[in-house]
Amino acid sequence: MTEATSDPVFPGGTSVSHLRVYDWPAPDAPGGSGSPHFHTASTEAYVPLAGRGRVQTLGPAGFAEHDLVPGRIVWFSPGVIHRAVNDGGLEVLVVMSNAGLPEAGDAVFTFPPEVLADPAAYRVAATLPSASGGSGSGSGSGSGSGSGVGAAAATSDAADPAEVDPAQADPAEDDPAVAAAARARRDLALAGFRVLRDAVERDGASALDGLYAAAAQVVAPRAAGWRDVWTASVGRAFADTDGALSVLAPDDVTDPGAATAAVVGHLGNGRVAARDAEPGPRRYGMCGRLEVWSTRV
Repeated sequence: MTEATSDPVFPGGTSVSHLRVYDWPAPDAPGGSGSPHFHTASTEAYVPLAGRGRVQTLGPAGFAEHDLVPGRIVWFSPGVIHRAVNDGGLEVLVVMSNAGLPEAGDAVFTFPPEVLADPAAYRVAATLPSASGGSGSGSGSGSGSGSGVGAAAATSDAADPAEVDPAQADPAEDDPAVAAAARARRDLALAGFRVLRDAVERDGASALDGLYAAAAQVVAPRAAGWRDVWTASVGRAFADTDGALSVLAPDDVTDPGAATAAVVGHLGNGRVAARDAEPGPRRYGMCGRLEVWSTRV
């Protein structure tokens, strides 16, 4: 069993964020739309809190639309492209597996093939300018964040202080330069998404092979460091539960006193943690503006 630290690991080694889906119109989404993207290692869930909308998915099973309304949850695993569509005031709680990996750049936009094929071009297209007007910083966390592509950059819709979006009334005018860049990035991802959707409808799942191969090249420079991040979140959660189960259902029951002492020791390590949302304006994420909490310990 692992030793207790000052804070317990967040449930399941996940992360959470509060997403307000962009209200920037798109040709097929007058109420607004996020940027189509997918994760290479992490599963993402949407828990609708207010408003209504849809999430479009495109993956090996083809294209589908899933309603997003309070009372319904939708989740998707790595490789499934997803795009949030805002049909009116859509807000969701985003739950992301593998806290820290989305922030470290596990998400990839569906930019056109010529952009995806060139990691340098991809980085330029994915990176947003900093709030001060400079260019996005290096690999940070961000939507998670920054898809490693620049912290303010590819901020994914995860939940570690790594994304970049503004607040309450959600006025994009809070930072016109960042808002314009995020919208242009969204539109570029939509252009690639439309091509992919047509290709999948025509050729089936094999139409995604090139996208996945390009994505591997995009994340390769950062992926080598992800195991350490994973070990500190999900790996620790796994070890904690494995230890608890061993104590609660020991293989050796010949010494009841020792078994009881082990249970008392395990439960006696209980801890409580609390975190406030990151201060400042909401960040510009892949699908909308984000309020985030740091759940990593």
